Amino acid sequence: MAVNKKNIMTRYFFVILLMGLMGIAIVVKGAMIMFAERQYWQDVADRFVKENVAVKPNRGNILSSDGKLMASSLPEYRIYMDFKAGGEKKDTMLMNHLGEISEGLHQIFPDRSAAEFKKHLLNGRKKGSRNFLIYPKRISYIQYKEAKRLPVFNLNKYSGGFHEQVYNQRKKPFGSLAAQTLGRLYADTALGARNGIELAFDTLLKGRDGITHRQKVMNKYLNIVDLPPVDGCDIISTIDVGMQDICEKALVDKLKEINASVGVAVLMEVATGEVKAIVNMMKANDGNYYEMNSNAISDMMEPGSTFKTASIMVALEDGKITPDTEVDTGNGVMNMYGSKMRDHNWHRGGYGKINVTRILEVSSNVGVSHLIDKHYKNDPQKFVDGLKRMGIDQPLKLQIAGEGKPNIKGPKERYFSKTTLPWMSIGYESQVPPMNILTFYNAIANNGVMIRPKFVKAAVKDGELIKDFPTEVIIPKICSDHTLIQIREILEKVVSQGLAKPAGSKQFSVSGKTGTAQVSQGAAGYKSGRVNYLVSFCGYFPSEAPKYSCIVSIQKPGLPASGGLMAGSVFGKIAERVYAKNLSFDMRNAIDSTTNVIPAVKAGEMNETLYVLNELSVPVQKQFTGQKKAPMWGHTQAAPSAVILQGQETSSNTVPSVIGMGAKDAVYLLESKGLRVRINGVGKVKSQSMAGGSRIVKGQSIALTLY
Repeated sequence: MAVNKKNIMTRYFFVILLMGLMGIAIVVKGAMIMFAERQYWQDVADRFVKENVAVKPNRGNILSSDGKLMASSLPEYRIYMDFKAGGEKKDTMLMNHLGEISEGLHQIFPDRSAAEFKKHLLNGRKKGSRNFLIYPKRISYIQYKEAKRLPVFNLNKYSGGFHEQVYNQRKKPFGSLAAQTLGRLYADTALGARNGIELAFDTLLKGRDGITHRQKVMNKYLNIVDLPPVDGCDIISTIDVGMQDICEKALVDKLKEINASVGVAVLMEVATGEVKAIVNMMKANDGNYYEMNSNAISDMMEPGSTFKTASIMVALEDGKITPDTEVDTGNGVMNMYGSKMRDHNWHRGGYGKINVTRILEVSSNVGVSHLIDKHYKNDPQKFVDGLKRMGIDQPLKLQIAGEGKPNIKGPKERYFSKTTLPWMSIGYESQVPPMNILTFYNAIANNGVMIRPKFVKAAVKDGELIKDFPTEVIIPKICSDHTLIQIREILEKVVSQGLAKPAGSKQFSVSGKTGTAQVSQGAAGYKSGRVNYLVSFCGYFPSEAPKYSCIVSIQKPGLPASGGLMAGSVFGKIAERVYAKNLSFDMRNAIDSTTNVIPAVKAGEMNETLYVLNELSVPVQKQFTGQKKAPMWGHTQAAPSAVILQGQETSSNTVPSVIGMGAKDAVYLLESKGLRVRINGVGKVKSQSMAGGSRIVKGQSIALTLY
């Protein structure tokens, strides 16, 4: 049979054409999947296939030395809607319940009306958005759970479309207290910590990521945990919240009074080196003071007269002088190699002939510089070696980053001239951060033992100690006991008889040294008359058995500038308040056994109050009736011989009066009426924004002021 070649070629052509069309269709479909439908298939993949997904652990808390929460991670949410999820069934449900959903959102977020929410949701539905932001702000966990209860929103995200994005927000319950020392995190949590304790102990705080994958089990897709996340450890800091508050308030009040630019206050426990409080305040453009830098550990400045203590100690230790060695300071002006060394009272005729003890009492520049120049001008290295022997030049290697390294100039270094030694002896031509000066004075208070300041005591997890940070000794003895006794007697007299009297107290003795130094502003600054001053006081208390050491350092523009009156007065307030905080009395000695003690009692639930007072045998006058099982809210009065309990009728339609109640009772009672409560302050309720007896509109916010 003859082969019909034409017919075969025709068939072959159609086969090739068909395969070509199929190839083109495959390419077109592939392009559509890669570009036009890319987001859709990525969403599908996210739903059904997830391999090696990292699960972030909870970051550990930072606690104060007495267990108070100072920094913690709390979840915040942004809520979204996928209008394509769930198909027509979900869309029908959404439209049927749109009014109810809008009203519910308004109750949760009163700043937007139900009509605004309805219009907003319809706009998202019209666009067919898959990731439509329902509310523009981040919301709390409680608000998220309330929104999740609304119709449609309570379905899973594949059926209802409601989904969320979770943020771990770092919160500080005590606000700005010790904020710079506690540290901050970057807004992008993947970048980790920025500074402070958060950065220094990031590896302990952040924990370890977990790993999960998505797997189909019995026709359902489940997240299977391959490696569970390990939450971070809690860090116990050395900061005492009460002492931190005392230091911050005392310092900021003085900064405002003298219009200072920078202020530092550090309080340290003498025996352990634990930093109980650290304040770093800088004046911002708005005129207020904020913690912006770690000035206490980083500021490289000439310390001024607080350095004179170290200079005199070197000469005492080397046997060059005694506390009774006399110097004729003349009229307060002495020529030092062509430059004028002046005492602060040179224009009043100076101090004349005075001994070493009096030299430090009145902070005589002429006296100190003359002694050091007289005994060390031929061998300045011996003086520098004496300073280094006492560790004042030592880097502290602190637990947190950012410390400055002290700069004590040596005679072999550039620019060491004949005037360098006398000016160095009074705290110029050297740079020492405030924390290093405090560590030196703390060593004097600690019987000559120099210890490293610390900010963290331990890391714990689930109540178990993970890592301990013991006290570290830098130098076992900075000087002989004989020198130590001499300098401690002198420093006590500086406060009791010298220029540092504002740092003292009538209740206990204080020891320390003032400091006043000009801060270099460059040639232009001096020519224009714009001179800044560093006023400071560093010391310890009580003098006989030192418990705490403290430094106060303030930078201010222009005169007057006095380390005793300005920094010393801040030190005095801190010392007295901290000392009073640690006082304890046996209250039994203050009670007259023949009289009844009538306590102040908060308003609240009267049956519970009555039960507690009866158990404590406190006399009570009951002026309310009602069943014990039914709550009876009311108020109290303290009479001379008894506590008067008065009942208060409450209606479901009116706002109850919560004046005099504690926060717990007030919030419970108001929220049970459908109100949203905002609290400001601590203690008892002083005022409420909605008067008692006014009509309740559920979902309204009521503000309570406590005192």
